[in-house]
Amino acid sequence: MNTLENTEQEKLSLPRIGDKAPEFTATTTQGEINFPSDYKGKWSILFSHPADFTPVCTSEFMTFAHLEEKFEKANCSLIGLSIDGLYSHIAWLRTIKDKIEFNGMKDIEVKFPLIEDISMEIATKYGMIQPGESKTQAVRAVFFVDPKGIVRALIYYPLSLGRNFDELYRALIAMQTSDKFNVATPADWNPGDDVIVSPAGSCGVAEERMTSADELDCKDWFFCTKKLDKDVVLDTILKK
Repeated sequence: MNTLENTEQEKLSLPRIGDKAPEFTATTTQGEINFPSDYKGKWSILFSHPADFTPVCTSEFMTFAHLEEKFEKANCSLIGLSIDGLYSHIAWLRTIKDKIEFNGMKDIEVKFPLIEDISMEIATKYGMIQPGESKTQAVRAVFFVDPKGIVRALIYYPLSLGRNFDELYRALIAMQTSDKFNVATPADWNPGDDVIVSPAGSCGVAEERMTSADELDCKDWFFCTKKLDKDVVLDTILKK
């Protein structure tokens, strides 16, 4: 494999679910940060965007800024990144606040950090550069990192596709629910919906589940759900 191929492969490598989030120190619009150590004890969403002063990215940053307090109540910090310089970031965020109106939002101030990554060092560490899409812009990557600094989920979008922020928030709450209540969440789950109990680990437990009249609703030995009240979930997860 030649040097160019090695470089391309490095750009395509990315942290996997269950990996320790790669560490870095970065200059941002909110000062220097050390990731993930500065966010120990909190969830964080590290997300990349292709470039400043682009319309899809503008719509996303306005939406994330609008929802920042909602994510913060779920003990989650937001950190953005693009391969642009700090002064470009500052000018773009000022333009968003002063001039841009989108989806009923205006005068939006982006207060979460936006990382300067001209060298592409951080973007490369996180596999945000996808050469088949662009060799000079980061795709729309999203990394969910838990309070212990472990990557728990990652979602990738192409340059042309804006992210679904309801889904990002839903995924965050679902993962926290799984951690807090030792359950899994089924397709399209939202707080208040039934949750899934781990499959039985023995024939005896399977038989007990199928014949028990307790809180479990078992369609078969491997598919059991139970109710989990919405207020219980949100009171446990969200800050008061």
